[in-house]
Amino acid sequence: MTNPLLQVSGLTTLLGSEDRPVRVVDGVDLELRRGETFALLGESGCGKSMMALSLMRLLPPSGRITQGSVWLGNAELLALPEHAMRGVRGGRMGMIFQEPQTSLNPVLTVGRQIAEAVHVHGDSLPPGGGGAGRGGSVAERLSRRRTPERVLELLSAVGIPDPERRSGEYPHQLSGGMKQRVMIAMALAGAPQLLIADEPTTALDVTIQAQVLRLLKGLQRETGMAVLFITHDLGVVAETADRLAVMYAGHILETATVADFFARPAHPYSNQLMASLPAPEKRTGSLAVIPGRVPPLDRPFQGCRFADRCHRVMDRCRDQAPAWHTPSVGHQVRCHLWEDGEPTADAGSKASGAKGAVPRGEMGKTVLRVADLKVHFPIHKGVFRRVVGHVKAVDGVSMDLCAGGTLALVGESGCGKTTVGKGILRLIPTTGGTVRFNGTELTRLGGRAMRGYRKDLQIIFQDPFAAMNPRMLVGDIVGEGLQALRLEPNRAKRLERVYSLLDRVGMSAETADRYPHEFSGGQRQRICIARALAVEPKVIVCDEPTSALDVSVQAQILNLLRQLQRDLDLSYLFITHNLAVVSYLAHAVAVMYLGRIVERGTVAEVLDDPRHPYTKALLSAVPVIDPDQRREVIRLEGDMPSPSQPPPGCHFHPRCPEAGPECARAYPAQTRLSDTRMVHCVRVGD
Repeated sequence: MTNPLLQVSGLTTLLGSEDRPVRVVDGVDLELRRGETFALLGESGCGKSMMALSLMRLLPPSGRITQGSVWLGNAELLALPEHAMRGVRGGRMGMIFQEPQTSLNPVLTVGRQIAEAVHVHGDSLPPGGGGAGRGGSVAERLSRRRTPERVLELLSAVGIPDPERRSGEYPHQLSGGMKQRVMIAMALAGAPQLLIADEPTTALDVTIQAQVLRLLKGLQRETGMAVLFITHDLGVVAETADRLAVMYAGHILETATVADFFARPAHPYSNQLMASLPAPEKRTGSLAVIPGRVPPLDRPFQGCRFADRCHRVMDRCRDQAPAWHTPSVGHQVRCHLWEDGEPTADAGSKASGAKGAVPRGEMGKTVLRVADLKVHFPIHKGVFRRVVGHVKAVDGVSMDLCAGGTLALVGESGCGKTTVGKGILRLIPTTGGTVRFNGTELTRLGGRAMRGYRKDLQIIFQDPFAAMNPRMLVGDIVGEGLQALRLEPNRAKRLERVYSLLDRVGMSAETADRYPHEFSGGQRQRICIARALAVEPKVIVCDEPTSALDVSVQAQILNLLRQLQRDLDLSYLFITHNLAVVSYLAHAVAVMYLGRIVERGTVAEVLDDPRHPYTKALLSAVPVIDPDQRREVIRLEGDMPSPSQPPPGCHFHPRCPEAGPECARAYPAQTRLSDTRMVHCVRVGD
């Protein structure tokens, strides 16, 4: 076996004061070999990102590494002086951060930012400045004359089309996938031996995620670099990693090859993470959830750190720290259950038997009918701000939402999903079309008349922290709608109602006297759900409510939404790009591309038998754990066109692998395949 590229032993990182330190990384050991992808898996707050920052020695001011060693090849990184470490960062080690928008300088062009990385780390590039991994030994520093050429080479290497034009653009002019590619280009500027990718695909659509993962794999084959992939997405781990480690409360609980881990996860925490994943076969039951949350890391641990949340806890788990055990070759687990050999099957891997909201195909009457909805934003130009065009964010959307049912609206970022939701709720002006709620045409109502329907139509936003006033107490936030719509003017009764709502979403009454920043992401989303429920709505628009949550917290929110739907007969318009959530929660699904619905039907019809090429591409890009269920990924070239200049004919034809000359002539008419199924594609009728 070859010597490891990265060897970490007993790494311990503390944050905060000396008298009450927070042990964010606590005695971690791991090895990473050349050319392999190693995944670090776990919930938010487990220390994954702090582990990466510790390796790079990029800790916040209160952070300090107190124990351990980190060897990269023959260099002990913790012993290097800071000036030498600067040559390692971006040179031998590169890093891709989770949010490219906050990692890129908004006032510099992307070419200028990549050039900065080239200037600093050009001495680690191959002779002649060839593209990353195209051969050559570590040698000369690039001259400034070669820098523009090298920038274009890097942009080309990460698959950005028209690199000369794109290098002169600013971050806000690029899509999320493009920005992430720029971050990868910057990380590759020094031809690193080790690339640390910290949640690089968490907020991306499945198609862009597939492009980024494919890009990383290709670059890894060319360069031979190792990748430390930090994520909480089990599907991404299953399809990309060679080995993994499960991290919890600053500690490693399990390490294994990916194949062995998904065939037989050994730790109860790993089993419960797997059971939290939404899937079609779990539609008739609730998802398994992990109670509680990751414990605070500013207190000492005596026994197993997972004991307070473990469904298989024993007395010794609370008093005695478990030792390492070896279920199989290359598979290690830190758990008392393995002390007497292989334990019995883990009951936590099963979903509970609670019934779902509404069985598939048994929804009620239509409560919301949207017909030919349009939302066009004017483009102004010149001193006199003349209108020179329109951004057709929503361009003729039609859909029906049934009482007690969930309609999922899926598609890539920028296709207009959120704009549809806001247009339906009249949070933004509509350009055309109709929105009928229980027979009433909402688009013709004035402000005062529309106010009467606000209680029936509510929204849960994607980012719960941004959706709440940080200066208001939670009790006032939840009761705000009752006061604003004058549904409960009496403060005492309003507060009583707030306590009841918080209890319904699984929060205690004392929550009302605290501020939003005092809660976790999942708890904040529960508070936003309570606020939406306060006015007793009939329809709730759920705008990506679980996209940024861990799988365990996501399971709690999905179970809560289903329970509320069953108890209150709620209807959901669920906006998402997570097709696993769609398969579990929704009854019907509409696929949206560049402002229009391209396919619509029941979940079984669309997900089991996609007919539109765009739907097929979306489904093929979804990472799955079971190798037998994986589809060949359909590669979509380029990005979605601008809604201000949509292509002629079918909007999808420039990226469609099945497009023919007729696709560019006219937008395809609707082809109805059943009472519930329609597709806009000329190929469907062939």
